[in-house]
Order: sequence, then structure tokens, then C-alpha cells
Amino acid sequence: MQYHRPASFAEASDLAAHATGITRFLAGGTDVLVQLRSEIVTPDTLIDIKAIDGVHAITRNADGSWTLGVAVTGAEMSEHPQLGREWPGVVEAMDLIGSTQVQGRATLTGNLCNGSPAADSVPAMVAAGVTATVTGPNGDRVVAVEGIPTGPGKTSLAQGELISALHIPARGANGGDAYLRFIPRTEMDIAVVGVGVNLRVDGDTITEARVALGAVAPTVLLVEDCARALIGTTLDEAALAALGAAASAACKPIDDKRGTIEFRTEVAGVLAKRAAKIAYARAKGETA
Repeated sequence: MQYHRPASFAEASDLAAHATGITRFLAGGTDVLVQLRSEIVTPDTLIDIKAIDGVHAITRNADGSWTLGVAVTGAEMSEHPQLGREWPGVVEAMDLIGSTQVQGRATLTGNLCNGSPAADSVPAMVAAGVTATVTGPNGDRVVAVEGIPTGPGKTSLAQGELISALHIPARGANGGDAYLRFIPRTEMDIAVVGVGVNLRVDGDTITEARVALGAVAPTVLLVEDCARALIGTTLDEAALAALGAAASAACKPIDDKRGTIEFRTEVAGVLAKRAAKIAYARAKGETA
């Protein structure tokens, strides 16, 4: 196995573009190193990107948006004094991943690029409208987070491409987000269903909404019908019923040891309603 520690994303991209066999990037390592030690995947080329400037930076930009380095850990996100106040759903979703020890290493980017449909941070990022800068042989491009995973363990990134930054939009006034999941155990388990909701209100009326579902399809789903069920409403019982029905209708789950198709479909609707209530309360400056 060849180990590289590039000083820039351009160098990392060039190394990956010319590598043969299996290539993996190392940022947090909570997926790559576990897979390596378990002999699930043995990379021919391992590219450690932790030495690149800015990979641990959390930056609030002049327009209120955020730029996160690709090696920012869950612990660093949780400890940031302002990020969690503006985007609590995104931070809480990341905080659900693994133990305290894992939180010191796990990253949003790694969770995204692992390609798991049950990744906790991804529905929250999709609901928030997060985008990624992808660096490759032809330069940089910006991709919506929902465009990165293409199936279990698969992404849309071509050879030589890697994510070099994540971008969270400006929170703006009267907005709120939330993420909820169902797991069989109380801690450190894989989501059976996960739901991220992000919305904005004008007075009591919802004017914008994004709803994303995890662990109910081969990739995380951004469900437009769920957004339509919310926009223009005051989150009354009729809106909640329509939201739950839309979430359940969007599900394309599988049966496995963690949950049946019927169970996942039902829980998706229940969690969508609960997450919407939390996001709505946060948007209004209330306690859910």
C-alpha cells in the first residue's frame, strides 16, 4: 500500500488521478481504517488529506453562510459557539454518529462519501441545502450534497476527484432545522429511518421547506411532496397528516434485520411530523 500526505487538494487530486487499484482518502478515518483493519477493503493507495491547510476550519462567511473543512470533526462542530445555534439539526445529526471517541475523528465529508443510505448527517445536510466543492483534474465544481451518493457504498465522484470543502447556506431570519432518527438501541446504532427537516416561516406560515429521508431507499431522498405539504401552512393537523403521508409514500426501503419495509414506511411518516414540529418551533424562536 502506498501512503501519501499531500499539501494541497490539487496534489491530492493528481495522486488519485494517476493511482491504480483501490484508492481511499483519509480525513477522519472512522470508516477507512475500520474497513482496512477488518480487511473489508485494503487500499492500494491511501491519501491522507489532514495536512492540507484549512481542512479543520469552520468559517462563517460575510454573507452568513458557512464553509467547513473536510477534516472538521463532529466534536469540533458540537463545540463551536455559533454553528449549532444557527444549524442545530446539522450539528445534532453529526453528534449522533458513534461514541465520544468516534466524535473526535468522524467528519461530515467522510460520512457523506462512505455512501451509506443510513448515514445520519446526510439527510440533515440535504435538508439544509448543503453543497460541496469537488476538486478534480479539471478544477473545481460545486455539487449539491444529494448529488454525491449514487447507491450503497457508491458516489458520483470520478477518479481523481475529492471533496475539498462543504458549504452550508446562510441561516437567515425565521429559519429552523431538525434531524431525528429511529434506532433499535438507545445509542451507537445504525439508523433504521432518519429524517431531516429545514424550513422558514413568515409569522406562523411556512414559506420554505426541505425534507430529506434516510435509510428508506438506496440513497437519501429529498422529497418535494413533503415540502409541498408544509409550504403555505401553519403546521396544523392537516399539514402534518399530509407530510406524514408524503414521507411514507416516498419510501423505497428493504427488509433487513433492523426493520421491515412496513415498519420503515410507517416510522418515516411519524418522524417527519416530529422533526417538522421541532424545526417549526426553532424557526419561531420557541422551544420544541
